[in-house]
Amino acid sequence: MPHLTRRQLLAFAAAGAARPAAPRKPVVAAHPWVYAATLPANDITPVLPQIFADMQWAGMEAIELMHTALKPPDAVERIGELSRRHKLPVLGTSYSANLWNRAQHAAILDEARLLIPRLAKLGGRTLGTSVGAAGRRKTAAELDAQAELLRQLMRICQAHGVLVNLHNHTYEVADGEYDLNGTLARVPEVKLGPDLNWLLRGGVDPLDFIRRRGSAIVFAHLRDEKRDGTWSEAMGEGDMDYAAMGRALREAGFAGDVAIELAHPKGFRPTRPLRESLRMSREYVRRTMGW
Repeated sequence: MPHLTRRQLLAFAAAGAARPAAPRKPVVAAHPWVYAATLPANDITPVLPQIFADMQWAGMEAIELMHTALKPPDAVERIGELSRRHKLPVLGTSYSANLWNRAQHAAILDEARLLIPRLAKLGGRTLGTSVGAAGRRKTAAELDAQAELLRQLMRICQAHGVLVNLHNHTYEVADGEYDLNGTLARVPEVKLGPDLNWLLRGGVDPLDFIRRRGSAIVFAHLRDEKRDGTWSEAMGEGDMDYAAMGRALREAGFAGDVAIELAHPKGFRPTRPLRESLRMSREYVRRTMGW
């Protein structure tokens, strides 16, 4: 190797320092809705040991809770023990409330002030917030109330190191994204955590959504469906183009995390244990999206 002068060595070092860092690889978590859907009041608390065991077995890197699991007084101790035992970190939680209904604001804030510190104690760093459906177009006054409470939730979360993202079902993005646009017009700085399958079911092309709003996306829910609109038992058994969505997210500079959230049609009888469908889905995301 030829001898390098000090000036050449410094130039090489500077070139290396200027090289952009490799893109952050998303954490791939799972959300327990597929368990909750079959339980009274969708309460996963009684089956949390099974959920943690199944998600660890399936190769998940973390769990996204449902906020109701944080309500019991001993939630931090019990969930923390499960997290340590299964080496499965708590990434965050989903949260749903009628933010548009001003009459419910005091109760929602009381709940948030209870649950968000508990989430933070468990190491959770994301709150996927659904603003609540009204069953119709919300009025301007209701959208104002929704935005006002969303900002208060964002402040509470910020104080505890938790980032709010707007999680959508269909009602937020139906009707030309009326509800979502109403929120973003009032709270433009809020981050997004789209459910890519709910986008599709709400009449929005997920690829187009990512291309239009990618700079604000910090989280995403993943679920698959067949061409006839039926949810598949596991990811990879449907027809959604997650390879293209993964490319679109990378092109948008996505630096957030994702959660696999399986769902099955009403009355569906699984053909395999849920943990197997979770593992198949995890492997599909790794194979198809590179995460």
